[in-house]
Amino acid sequence: MDDLARRFVNRYQGDFPLEERPFERVGRELGCDGATIIDLAGRLLDDGLLSRFGPLYDATAMGGGLTLAALAVPAERFDEVAALINDLPEVAHNYEREHPLNMWFVLATETPDGIRASLDRIEQAVGLPVYDFPKLQTFYLGLWLEIDAAGGVTTRPVPGPLRQGGMMIDDLDRTIVHASQAGLPLRAAPYGEIAGACGCDTATVLQRMQRMLERGVIRRIGAIPNHYRLGLRGNGMSVWDVDDARLAEVGGRVGRLGFVSHCYERPRRPPLWPYNLFAMVHGHDRAEVADKVMQIADLVGGDCRAHEVLYSKRILKKTGLRLVA
Repeated sequence: MDDLARRFVNRYQGDFPLEERPFERVGRELGCDGATIIDLAGRLLDDGLLSRFGPLYDATAMGGGLTLAALAVPAERFDEVAALINDLPEVAHNYEREHPLNMWFVLATETPDGIRASLDRIEQAVGLPVYDFPKLQTFYLGLWLEIDAAGGVTTRPVPGPLRQGGMMIDDLDRTIVHASQAGLPLRAAPYGEIAGACGCDTATVLQRMQRMLERGVIRRIGAIPNHYRLGLRGNGMSVWDVDDARLAEVGGRVGRLGFVSHCYERPRRPPLWPYNLFAMVHGHDRAEVADKVMQIADLVGGDCRAHEVLYSKRILKKTGLRLVA
C-alpha cells in the first residue's frame, strides 16, 4: 500500500460519512479530492486488499436469523458438499477447519424461522447432520487492522462501544439493506445511487441508515480489509469449556483482548462438542495464533476445563452477509 491507501484504510474501517458526497469529505481529510478516493477504493477492491466497502449489517439486530453451523464431511465428498453449501445465497462465509467438524459456515436469513428451514434443506441435500451453533451472548465483535509505514499489520479493538439493541425494520429499510449489503456504489453520491434504486430521496436513505447505525442494525460503514492478503494468514477459532456460572465474567475478559476479533457464547453439543465460549484469533502465522491462545489460557486459568483451536485450512466462501428471504 502507498501512504494514501494506508491512511485511508487505517482511518476508514468505520465511520465513513453518512452525507450526500462523502468521498469529498474523506478526500479533504486525507489531502486529496473525492475522485482520488473513489479510484483508490476501487483499486483496493480490485487488488483484493479490501474484502468489501460499505455497511456491515447485523441480521439479528433487524429481526432476522443468524447462526454458525458445522458439518463433518468425508474427505472424498468435501468438494462436492462445499459446492452445494457455497451455492446457497444465505451462506455468507464458509471455511475448512482442521477438526472432525471440518466445514464451518455462517447462515443469515430475513426471519429466525428461515435459519431452521435452511439447515433442514442442507441436511436433506448433503445427507449429513448439521450442527447448529447460534450466538447466545456477544462479548466482543470487531476486527480493526492497523497498517504501519513498512506494511506491517497489527490488530486493535474497534473504536467506540459495541452497538447493540436492534429495531424492527420496515419495507423501505429492508429495500435499503438489499441495495447496499453488497457494498456502497463507488460514485460521488453513493447514497443517492441507493436512493434511486429504492425509489426514495437521498435524505431519506441517510436518515434511515443513520437510525440503523445508532440501533446496531449497521455495525459500521467503511473499508473491510482482507486480512489474509495483508499478511494475517493465521486464523484460529479457539473454543473453550467454561463453567456456565463463570462464563459472563470470563467471556468479558477474553473479549477485551486486543487480538480477539469475535467472542461469543454458543451452545454445547455433547458428546461431540463440550465448548461454550468461542474466541476468534488472527495472527501472521499459526505460531503467533498459538501464542495468543496461550495468553487466553493464562487469562481464563482454572475457569476453563478444556480448549481446542480449529485452524483454517481454506476459505471456501467469503462474501459477507447477504440477507435473503
